[in-house]
Amino acid sequence: MEFRQLHTFKVVAEVKGFTKAAEMLGYAQSSVTAQIQALEEELRTPLFDRLGKRIMLTSAGERLLPYALEILKMHDTAKEVISVGGVPSGAITIGAPESLAAFRLPAIIRKYKEKYPQVKITLKPGVCWELRNLVRSGELDLAFLLEPEAQEEDLGVQTLVIEKMALVAPSSHPLAGRNRVEPEHLKNETILHTEPGCSYRALFEKHLNSHGVYPNPDLEFWSIEAIKNCVMSGLGLSFLPLIAVESEIQTGKLAALAWDDRSHRVATQIVHHKKRWRSPALEAFLSLVNDHAEGWRSE
Repeated sequence: MEFRQLHTFKVVAEVKGFTKAAEMLGYAQSSVTAQIQALEEELRTPLFDRLGKRIMLTSAGERLLPYALEILKMHDTAKEVISVGGVPSGAITIGAPESLAAFRLPAIIRKYKEKYPQVKITLKPGVCWELRNLVRSGELDLAFLLEPEAQEEDLGVQTLVIEKMALVAPSSHPLAGRNRVEPEHLKNETILHTEPGCSYRALFEKHLNSHGVYPNPDLEFWSIEAIKNCVMSGLGLSFLPLIAVESEIQTGKLAALAWDDRSHRVATQIVHHKKRWRSPALEAFLSLVNDHAEGWRSE
């Protein structure tokens, strides 16, 4: 069993196709097929069901995948431990919800790549509950979460900053002129929601529901940029992190309503597995995150 075979197996399982895996890996498709066949012969069991152009993991393949991921991770860790001169190298995989990936992380990643160009960074988007589970399974080295503050038994959690929220509307909306906007003012408004599982969406809905307000109709989007554009076009209102709409508010494209968000704010947090070794590359990244967080807290 070779590391190359396990890596190929991992990529094929992720993209669910030999052709696409070959493109990603820079191999001929016949090479990918040969590596998987050699692995299947050694293990004496098929790892994939071939269903025409589609493939799926067999039960044996599903059992092998977490072990393959751990072996590959240990291989990368071993190389990092003996890196020459103690300079961070290797790879780190980070997860973050869209709002943080777009508005908190770019400056950190840019600075990190300037200082440590030999480290490969992979950024995976996702909702917070999913990212937390990926940290637990070892698929992520670190995840950024945007949730109410909480502690986890198996995860190390650090709060970086409490995020201000904003209820935004088109600049010409009648509610933009009110000194205070209350839940009952939203009874006849269309609310543009983020994806299911979003923590601040859940807090906002709970707050409205506790006041007997159930906005209808409402719309659901998977992109904050799409939500902002739809709000600007007059399609409805939305409840979003201030960092995601600050620019549009300052330029007058959106209006921040006089809404009290203190009871449903969330925190930008980082989580990592308590039992996993933190590589020099990851330690350097965490140090840079904390440097930036000091600036966030003074905003």
